[in-house]
Amino acid sequence: MTAGDHGGKIPYDDDLLRRILRDVKTVAMVGASPKWVRPSSFAMKYLMGKGFRVIPVNPGHAGKTILGETVYANLGDIPGTIDMVDIFRNSEAAGPITDEVITLAADKGIRVIWMQLGVRNDEAARKAEAAGLTVIMNRCPKIEYARLFGELSWGGVNSDIISSKRTKLSP
Repeated sequence: MTAGDHGGKIPYDDDLLRRILRDVKTVAMVGASPKWVRPSSFAMKYLMGKGFRVIPVNPGHAGKTILGETVYANLGDIPGTIDMVDIFRNSEAAGPITDEVITLAADKGIRVIWMQLGVRNDEAARKAEAAGLTVIMNRCPKIEYARLFGELSWGGVNSDIISSKRTKLSP
């Protein structure tokens, strides 16, 4: 199945997404921005509010802080372990970032590569999966968390939880 078969969205099993978001504790966000109006800032703040430790990676801001977390120039500079790498860069940049993740995965404990909305790199995904990593593309962990864990987020948009349709009440 291709993404085009589903309006551009790649089909992932909700149980897989739920398991990832339940098990992951530390996220390295590549492309995190210090500008509060950027989507990465919204996602970082939201995930931190849900108990995730989100470590920003942005070479242009290395050594500074974003939302109280030190910014690192690259994944290899982050001390300790990382469960998931969230890529807030374009699809082309996702290739070299994925290569870096594959190189560091065993030492850093990285299990998941998550490419944000609009980010898809099938070749990088194949390489990462061959290396034993789980890959999610063209999805946002903030949106998926809200959808899968019953939060309304943006007024229930695409949550599959709220509906204007009447349900049949059972006796």
